[in-house]
Amino acid sequence: MGAYRIKVAKDKADLVTSLTSSDNKTGVFRHFTDVLVFAAALGAKRKKRVPLGAISKTEPGPIDIDTFVTKGYDLVIKLLAISETKDSKIIAPNDPDCEEIRAHIFEEYANGGLEILREELRGAVDYTERILLILLSERFKKTTSEPDDFDLSRFL
Repeated sequence: MGAYRIKVAKDKADLVTSLTSSDNKTGVFRHFTDVLVFAAALGAKRKKRVPLGAISKTEPGPIDIDTFVTKGYDLVIKLLAISETKDSKIIAPNDPDCEEIRAHIFEEYANGGLEILREELRGAVDYTERILLILLSERFKKTTSEPDDFDLSRFL
C-alpha cells in the first residue's frame, strides 16, 4: 500500500474518540483503526455506505493507510473493495488509483457504520454493553444471510 490516509467525517470524530480508550477513560476499542474497521464491517453488513462530507482535521485526523496494513486490516479494506466493485483488479498492488478507490469505499462504509453506531449508542452509559448487544443481535438475526456477509462476531 502507499501514502494514502483514511479520513473520518468531522461529525463522527467525537464518536470515534469516545469509542477509543485513552489515559482518562476506557473505550471499547484500543485504537482509532479498530473503531473504523468495526464500523466499516457494520456498515457493509447493513449495506450502509455514506459519503464523508466535511473531514475531521483534529483527533482523529486522517490516518496513514500503513497503520491499517500493520494491523492486518488491509485485508478488510481489500475485501470491501472487491465486494463493492465485483472486480478483483481493484486489489492490484502499486496502483495508486486502485488504492484510492479502496480507501474511499472503506471510508464510506466506516462512515455508514458510525452512523449506525451513533444511533444505536444514543443514550447509552456503557458503550461496551451496547456494542455487545449489537453483535449478539447481528449474530442471531433471523434473516436470509448471504454466505459472503461479514461476521461481526469475530470482534467478540
